[in-house]
Amino acid sequence: MRSLSYCDALREAQTQEMDRDPAVFVYGIGCPTRDKVFGSLAGLVERFGPERCMDTPISEEAMTGFGFGAALGGLRPIHVHIRIDFLILAMNQLVNMISTYAYSTGGRERVPLTIRAVVGRGWGQGWQHSKSLHSMFAHIPGLKVVAPTRARDAKGLLTAAIRDDNPVLVIEHRWLYWAEDDVPEDPYTTPIGPGVVLRSGSDLTIVATSWMNVEALRAAEILQRVGVSVEVVDPRTLAPFDDTVAVESVWKTKHCLVADNDWTDCGFGAEVAARVSEKCFGILQSPVRRIGWAPTPCPTVRVLENEFYPNAVTLIRAVERALDLPPTDLSQDDFYSHERRFKGPF
Repeated sequence: MRSLSYCDALREAQTQEMDRDPAVFVYGIGCPTRDKVFGSLAGLVERFGPERCMDTPISEEAMTGFGFGAALGGLRPIHVHIRIDFLILAMNQLVNMISTYAYSTGGRERVPLTIRAVVGRGWGQGWQHSKSLHSMFAHIPGLKVVAPTRARDAKGLLTAAIRDDNPVLVIEHRWLYWAEDDVPEDPYTTPIGPGVVLRSGSDLTIVATSWMNVEALRAAEILQRVGVSVEVVDPRTLAPFDDTVAVESVWKTKHCLVADNDWTDCGFGAEVAARVSEKCFGILQSPVRRIGWAPTPCPTVRVLENEFYPNAVTLIRAVERALDLPPTDLSQDDFYSHERRFKGPF
């Protein structure tokens, strides 16, 4: 074990898998150039050459089809999308071809394709560079979707995705790239499926996705001062979604708040809320509440953007309403300003 950033954990997973298996290669817009996708590909082209770390034209449909063909041909491609917004342009390949191919061949053919897609806010980039869309992709049978929060899970889930014989979408929030964690140096996999408890508690469960786990942990830390014990659950895998950890947690706390890093309407948070409501109906002491983005495109102006994105304060107030508590004084608390560390889209 040693401390490693989320970004370095991603880079290490790819390096180790490319060392282990010559069939693994990385490709996508800007992969061998600029800062190599926020540094997560640093050193790969120098180590493995342009044949295994390559740039591509700006044509998402063609790039994804290329990976599909390479996977069918016995390779294990890692396709990097620096913004998930433009993965929409490859939906025909993903929905009609890649996700259905194993089914259409009766399981005789597999598609070992990993897609890395970056999400997250920064610099007021507005509606074209702000989406998460994970509920859209998690809705597609045959496509696995993971969204690691901790660096150790980023390495383990990316390694598992690369070794998986099915298409896997790995969603990475760019503000998590600076987060550090204890990460094993040797190669390892984190199972695709089970969630994890990030913080134990007894009064209320927050089930959070991606960056919202950071906000949830901060909210739990502040609420601990006033005697409120919050448990934080990270599903890690959004498809196939294993609700076991979340349901077990709610059976203990009897209250649930779902904090999704996406639009609330028809989102992944709604799936979590439905599962918890169905399986914990008899013991819930308050309705399952959902926190997420408002049903509007993301505004560009900073003051409106701050209203659009929920944060730890949003979660604290929601917990207080669920438990019928008075508002906590937050005037002396410092909250995250990760945009100060953000250096630009590349």
